[in-house]
Amino acid sequence: MSKRFKWILALSLMVVLSVGSVALGASKEVILATTTSTRDTGLLDVLIPIFEEKTGYNVKMIAVGTGAALALGEKGEADVLLCHAPASEMELVESGDVINRQLVMHNDFVIVGPSEDPAGVKGFKSATEALKKIADAEAVFVSRADDSGTHKKEKEVWNKLPFQPSGNAWYLEAGTGMANTLNIANEKLAYCLTDRGTYLSLKDRLDLAILVEGDAILLNIYHVMQVNPDRHKVVNGPGGQAFVEFMVSDEVQAIISEFGVDKYGSPLFFPDAGKSMEELGG
Repeated sequence: MSKRFKWILALSLMVVLSVGSVALGASKEVILATTTSTRDTGLLDVLIPIFEEKTGYNVKMIAVGTGAALALGEKGEADVLLCHAPASEMELVESGDVINRQLVMHNDFVIVGPSEDPAGVKGFKSATEALKKIADAEAVFVSRADDSGTHKKEKEVWNKLPFQPSGNAWYLEAGTGMANTLNIANEKLAYCLTDRGTYLSLKDRLDLAILVEGDAILLNIYHVMQVNPDRHKVVNGPGGQAFVEFMVSDEVQAIISEFGVDKYGSPLFFPDAGKSMEELGG
């Protein structure tokens, strides 16, 4: 065997080993696209280290609005999604972009506002009637306006009224995540629709109170789902599957059931693995 051939063989082996190690490293990364609410509540700060320790995967979390998270899944730019917009999620299920969609947990949305309540909506049982009263009073309302699950829910409620709020001076479109939107509402002494978990996690820093709650339309349901590796070849299928199985495991469901109790007196989310949407009324 000539020296030249040995050199070429050695070089080829180095390239193969290098590519193999890169592929192996990439396979240990799981890209999670999720909502700002799961990040802002601190739930994923608890769960992700447990997942990483148990599985050896490293999670790269991208916390955006649900619309943006679903778009990442649709383009194959994430491995697993944790979202709270069931109707929009089903579009990806039906297109084949996501698989293995599992119910994880729920909480609810609430309408918060200044304790002075200038629109007089405190105690309303209907979120739709509350928004109409806010609009009639031209009281300042801050919307996330970011195509998130929260924004989709807000639009669902507005759509029950014969008018749309966009374009009115009292309706502010923040285009930000839930925590930032609440901070803006706090500064403006404004009303806002928020998930309960994020509100409770920031409550001590806000001069906003829960004014409207309990309407069935305000149910906030979270699912976890894999991005389909057969449709998107660069997706980490085993990693995405492992994260789905982790989120619906008994251990994680137990953690969810207790998360927030020590600080707020009640959990920020309620575990739902194994249940049906019908059982939740969603």
